[in-house]
Amino acid sequence: MRRLSSLLSLCVWMLFATGASAASEFSGPWTASTWEKAPDKLHLNLTLPVDGDDRHGQMGFSEPRASFQGLPKADGPATFSLPREAGVLSFTGAFQDGAGAGHYRFAPSERYAKDMAALGYPKLSPLQHFQLAATNVTTQRVKDLAAMGHKDIPLEKLVMVGIFNVSPEYVRELAKAGYDKLSLDELVQGRIHGVTAQRVKDMAVAGYPNLAWEDVVAMAIHGVTPEYVREVRSMGYSGMDADKIVAFRIHGITLEYAKEMRDLGFKDLSADDLTAMRIHGVTTAFVKDMRGMGFKDMEADQFTAMRIHGVTSAFVKEMRDLGFKEITHEELVSFRIHGVTPDFVKKMRDAGYTNITPEELVRLRIHGIDEAFMRSMSKGGGKNPGGK
Repeated sequence: MRRLSSLLSLCVWMLFATGASAASEFSGPWTASTWEKAPDKLHLNLTLPVDGDDRHGQMGFSEPRASFQGLPKADGPATFSLPREAGVLSFTGAFQDGAGAGHYRFAPSERYAKDMAALGYPKLSPLQHFQLAATNVTTQRVKDLAAMGHKDIPLEKLVMVGIFNVSPEYVRELAKAGYDKLSLDELVQGRIHGVTAQRVKDMAVAGYPNLAWEDVVAMAIHGVTPEYVREVRSMGYSGMDADKIVAFRIHGITLEYAKEMRDLGFKDLSADDLTAMRIHGVTTAFVKDMRGMGFKDMEADQFTAMRIHGVTSAFVKEMRDLGFKEITHEELVSFRIHGVTPDFVKKMRDAGYTNITPEELVRLRIHGIDEAFMRSMSKGGGKNPGGK
C-alpha cells in the first residue's frame, strides 16, 4: 500500500533528518505524560540536540512503568533511569499531576556497538545508537528476526521494527494465523494498524477467513469489526466481499441509514446502490424534497444522478419558472451536465429564440453556441432553431 510507504518514509525522515550532524553525546529536555487508557505506561518525548544548528529533533515513545528504575509513584522531584542493552537513559526532573519534565542523558554501551557490528551494523553513529536504544532494538531481536527470514534489515527499517514493536512473538503469532510469508514492511504495517492474530481469528469467525493481507489491513484501518459485520448482515447484506464491506464502513453506512432508505420505499437496494446513495448524499430530506417537486416514481440511481450533478429543488423551480413546466429529471440532469443555466436560457431568449426545447438548449451548449453567435446568425438570415 502506498499509504504505508509514505508513513514509513515520514517516520524515517523525522528520525534521521538530523543524523549527519548529531551530537556525539545525547542529552536534552524531556517531557512525560500518562494516558487514562494505559495507566501502566509512561509516554516520553525527548528533544534531540543537533551540532551547529538551532533546530532540534524530537523522539517520542511509550514504555511500561516497570521498565524504569527509580521511577517515582508520587509527585515531586524525580531521578530515574531506563536501562537498555544499547545503553542507559538517565532522567532528572519532577512530576506533577502525572506529567513530568526535566533533563535526560544517554550513556551508550560499547559492548552493544561491538555486538551490532558483528551482526552487520558497523560504526553506528551516535544518533543511530541512541535511536536503537530508545526503541529497544536488542541484538537478540535482530538474531531472532534473521532466523525467521528477515535478514540484513536496513538500519532505518530496524528502527521501525523498534518503534512499532515488531517482535519475534508477533511474527510467530501471525504465522500461526496463516500469514507466514509477510515482508518486514507488511509486519510493520500490521503493527501500525493494530492487526493481531486474535483479530484475524475473530474476523474468520465473523465470516471472513483466509483474507488477503491487504484486506486484513484495510478492514483494520477502516474499523470493520465482527460487530460491524453483524450490523451489515442485519441490514440484509450477507456474503459481501472484503472490498464492499470496507466501502460500507468508509462511507458510513449504518443500520439507521439503511432503514431510512427502506422506509422511503427503496426495498431491494443492492450494496452498490446503497453505497452510491451514501457517497453522493442522497438523504431522507433530499428524497422527500424531490418527491415534493413531483418526482415521485424515480429509482435509487436516478436520485443519485440528481445529487451527483447538483439538481436541487431551487434549480428545478428556476427552470419551471422559465416555462419548462413538464421538465423531466433526465432533462434536468442533462442541463446540469452541459451547463444549461437559467442565465443561458434567458440570454437565448433575449437573442430572439423563445421556443427552444430542452433538447435544443443542450445541443447548443454541447457545440459551444452562445447568444452572440445566435444574434449574428439571426442578422445574417440564419434559421431559428427554436422555430421562431
